[in-house]
Amino acid sequence: MNNLVLILLESISAVMAAVLVRFMIKPYRMTGESRYLGLPLGFAFLGISYIFMGVSLFVEDPLVVDRVKWLQLFMGAYGFVFLAVTYYFSARTPQRGSRIFMHVIVSLAFLVLVLLFIILFLPPVFAVPGYREADEYFRLFSMILAVYVTLTALRSHALKPEPKTILAPLGYALLGFSQYSFLIWSLDSSFSAFAGAHVIRIASLLVFLFVSYKAIIATPQEAVV
Repeated sequence: MNNLVLILLESISAVMAAVLVRFMIKPYRMTGESRYLGLPLGFAFLGISYIFMGVSLFVEDPLVVDRVKWLQLFMGAYGFVFLAVTYYFSARTPQRGSRIFMHVIVSLAFLVLVLLFIILFLPPVFAVPGYREADEYFRLFSMILAVYVTLTALRSHALKPEPKTILAPLGYALLGFSQYSFLIWSLDSSFSAFAGAHVIRIASLLVFLFVSYKAIIATPQEAVV
C-alpha cells in the first residue's frame, strides 16, 4: 500500500468514527448519565488517532512524524479505555459514586494528555522508549481492553437479549482483531497483517454504524451499543 491509499483509509475511518460520535452522544443527552459519556468519548479518541496516523503519513518532517505517531498511540489507547469504562459501569446500577468516578477518569485522562504534550513538544525532551516497542505494548493493551468489552457485551446480551444491538459484540471483536493484526505487523512487518488490520477496522466501524443507527437513531432509547 502506498501512502495515498493509507491516508484515504485513515480518513474514511476518521469520518466513520465522527458519525458514530454524533450517533452515540444522543443517549447521554437524553439521560444525562455519565456512564453513557464513555462511548462517544471512546470513538472520538479513536477517530482522533486515525487523523493523527493520516497526518503522520502525509507530512515529511521526521521529527513531526515521530511526535504525531506518539500522539496517535495515546489517543487510540484512550479510546479503548473509555469504551471499557463505559461497559464496566453499564453492567452496574447507576450510583452517585460511579458518576463521580467517571468524571475523575475523564479529568485524569485530559491531565495525562496535557503532560504528554509537554513531554513531546516542550523542552527539555524527556527520555521515552522507542516508538516501535511502545507501539507493540499499546496494541496489546488495546487488544486486551477490546476483548474485555466484547465479553462484557456478550454477557449483557445473554442476560438481556436486545435484537437492535445484537451485532455490537461482533463490532468490538473485529476492533480487537484489527489491533491484533497491527500487532502482528509491528512484530514481523507482515504486509497482509497490515492490510488486513485496516480492512477489519473499517468492517468493525461499519457494524457500529449499522447498530447505532438501528438502536439509537431509528429507534431512540437508552442503550449502550
